[in-house]
Formats: sequence, structure tokens, C-alpha cells
Amino acid sequence: MPTGKIKFFDSDKGFGFIHGDDGTDVYVRSDALAAGVTAVKPGARVDYSVVDGRRGPQALHVEVIDPAPSVVRNTRRPAEDMVKIVEDLIKVLDSASNALQRGKYPEHGQKIAQMLRVVADSFDA
Repeated sequence: MPTGKIKFFDSDKGFGFIHGDDGTDVYVRSDALAAGVTAVKPGARVDYSVVDGRRGPQALHVEVIDPAPSVVRNTRRPAEDMVKIVEDLIKVLDSASNALQRGKYPEHGQKIAQMLRVVADSFDA
């Protein structure tokens, strides 16, 4: 069974490519992933079988050997720093909640959304 690394995978479109250890690129569809796996990150090592498709080699029965290492996990802030950030975020969200209770959306909705995404990424790593 050949092995390789995920070169690219778009879970919304349902396909991607594996760069095999032998140097070939292989097309992979989301239905070829192991049961329960809906997406894989670039760099994840995989085992797979290959068949000839209409447009070239296509992967079947893709199994993740080891997930790609998280860059964010290695560079995220210490927990002590996150305490301050979360407390400040709570204050911002409380202010937004007060505005919503008065029937208005907060003035800086886009900035609040950006802050939530950054904090979510820190927790998700």
C-alpha cells in the first residue's frame, strides 16, 4: 500500500491531492477517506490504494497514519496570557449584549467577529 502526504484538501468541495512518497500526485475524493473522517489537513501522512481514473491515478481507502502537526499549537499564547484576553472579550461581549437588548446591533460587529475568530483559533489548536 503506498504512502504519502496530503498536499491539498478542500472539505467544502470534497476533494484534494496526495503527494506520494514515490513523487506522484494522486487525486483523492472525500468518500475515499476512512469512516468518520471528513477532512484532512495538508501534511498529514496517509496510506492509500490507487486505481486508474478517467483523469489519472485516484486514491481509494485513504487511512490517516499520523495527523499533521499543529503549527498553531506550538505558537499559541500561554494560558496565563489567554486569561486576560478572555476576560477582555467577555467585557466586549457584555457590551454587545447590552446593545442587542436595546434593539441595536453593536457598532463594531466586524471587529468583535474578528476577535472571536482569533480566540477560537487559539482554543482549537
